[in-house]
Amino acid sequence: MKILVVEDSRSSLAILTKYVEHFGATAIPADNGEMAIELFSRNRPDLVLLDIVLPDIDGFVVAQRIRAMEKPGDWAPIIFLSSLGDDADIEKGIAAGADDYLHKPVSEIVLGAKIRAMQRIVLMRASLIAVTRKLDAANQELIRIASSDGLTGVANRRYFDEALSIEWRRARRHSNSISLLMCDVDYFKLYNDTYGHQAGDECLRKIAAALSRHTERPSDTVARYGGEEFAVILPETSIGGALMVAEKIRHAIQELNITHASSPTRQVALSIGIAAAAPGFDNPPDDLILAADKALYRAKKEGRDRVCRADAT
Repeated sequence: MKILVVEDSRSSLAILTKYVEHFGATAIPADNGEMAIELFSRNRPDLVLLDIVLPDIDGFVVAQRIRAMEKPGDWAPIIFLSSLGDDADIEKGIAAGADDYLHKPVSEIVLGAKIRAMQRIVLMRASLIAVTRKLDAANQELIRIASSDGLTGVANRRYFDEALSIEWRRARRHSNSISLLMCDVDYFKLYNDTYGHQAGDECLRKIAAALSRHTERPSDTVARYGGEEFAVILPETSIGGALMVAEKIRHAIQELNITHASSPTRQVALSIGIAAAAPGFDNPPDDLILAADKALYRAKKEGRDRVCRADAT
């Protein structure tokens, strides 16, 4: 344990240093405020014993500057030492960042008891921080699990609904366009019937990974919409931009070259319907989903393995 001892009287500093060393800690002596701040910055002690009356800046200022140097989550207890003992001084010290107060001259027994008490507080605080961090990590993992599709690892339907609502409101605030891709694996039931559900699951995982690779912006969202259907939210994207992304995705699925003997194309392919909108107060996001769904239906009706736009006639 490192303890910064700040005392302007050389004799008092020597006595306090001896007390600290008797306690089994390492003493870091300083006889003025500026030196104390420099030593605190350099050594990051576990505890500070701080005289209020110093030759340059007083202990109140030193305490404030020490607290200003600490990063979030850091804390070194500060115990003020002073022959001043009225309530106003104690209140001022606590307000400056101190945690306790000892009257001078300091008893070695009392100082040892104070140090042990502060040690217990530091250990309890460290344990609490560790538990809090574990809880935060566990909560983040629960959020990730709750928002992810268990099979493919992309966002699930619940997350898709929330993300679309958020992006819709953001687009409305900034008068931006938002696009949506609805993607369906062609003849997927036949694929499952031919190769089995385990192969079907692996196929969906590969398609989800390809979709994720080809939607590179952090704001884009790939979600499993249901069964063999995927959805891609493209914020700040026009219908033309969505068309480029959709064709890139369709070709990426072709390049996976997943054999599908029961399909006319002899390999797994994707049909994609795209729609774009400039959100207003009278057109809900459901309208965008409906438009993209209709475009997807037309893509499948016209022969599959293609992209259809909602605004095409």
